[in-house]
Amino acid sequence: MADIQFQSTANHRRRRTIFLLGCLAAVSAFLPLAARQQGPMTAGAKNSSLGPPPIPADQIIQKFAAQEAEFRTERDNFTYTQTFIVQTLDDSNRVDGEYKMVSDILFDSRGKRIEVVTNAPAPTLERLMLTQEDLSDLEHLYPFVLTTEDLPKYNIKYVDHVPLDELSTYVFDVAPKMVEKNQRYFEGRIWVDDKDFQIVKTFGKAVGYAKKKKGDQDQLFPQFETFRENIEGKYWFPTYTRADEVLPFKDNPVHIRVTAKYENYKRFGVTVKIGKPTTVEPDPGKK
Repeated sequence: MADIQFQSTANHRRRRTIFLLGCLAAVSAFLPLAARQQGPMTAGAKNSSLGPPPIPADQIIQKFAAQEAEFRTERDNFTYTQTFIVQTLDDSNRVDGEYKMVSDILFDSRGKRIEVVTNAPAPTLERLMLTQEDLSDLEHLYPFVLTTEDLPKYNIKYVDHVPLDELSTYVFDVAPKMVEKNQRYFEGRIWVDDKDFQIVKTFGKAVGYAKKKKGDQDQLFPQFETFRENIEGKYWFPTYTRADEVLPFKDNPVHIRVTAKYENYKRFGVTVKIGKPTTVEPDPGKK
C-alpha cells in the first residue's frame, strides 16, 4: 500500500510522522486448542495472583512458542475483513481528522493471498502523516506472533499467574535483545492461557528502526492493545486492536485514536501435517 502523507497545520514547514504499530494486512492471529470464551476479552482483568505455575517458566515459553508457530502456519488459510481507522481529536475530544480503510483479505484464482480495498473515503487528517512503516506495523505487530524461531530475538520475563476475564493466564514481559537496522520489534506484555498455552492478549508498542525522511520532525509510537477471540473452537484470532493516546510532538501534542477490527474469518485452505517417515514391513500373508 502507498504511503499517505498530510501536511501539519501547526507548522507548514515541518511534517510529523506517526507510526501506528503492527497489525493486520495479511494477518489473523489465532492459536490452537480449545477456547472457553466467545467474545473479545476486556481490559478489566482481576489483579489477584493465582500462585506459581506448576512447571518452570522456560517450559511455558517453549510450549506457547510452539503453538505460535502452528498458528503462523494456520493463519494463512483464512480470509477475513479488516477495518482500520485513525482519528485525531481536538481539545474537546471531538474528531477533527480521520483516515479509514476497509479491505478484504482473500485469495486469487491461483491461491495467492491478496488484499482488496472495499471502502476508503478521502482522508481528512491534517495534523499527521502516515507512512509505509505504519502499515507494516499494522500488518506485523498489532497481531504480535512469538514463535520458537523468534525466541532468540527477545528477552522474555515471567511476571505472574493471573485471571483474565474467564481465563487463567501466565503474564510475560517481552522486549527485543537488540535492535537491528530495518527491523521493527514488539515491546510490552503478553497474556498466555494456562491450559491452551496460547497468547490471548498483548499490550505494548512497536520499537526499532524506522525511516525518517528529510524534514520530518518527530517519530512517535502509540501503545496498543490487541484482543483475541476464539473463532473455530480451536484457534484464537485477533478481533480488535485499539490505541488512544496524546502523542507529545514538540510543537504541538496530538491526541490520536486508532482502532482495527478483524471480522468474518473463514477457512480457505487445509493445513496438512506430515509426520516423520516410518518403514512399513510387508505382510507375509499377502503377495
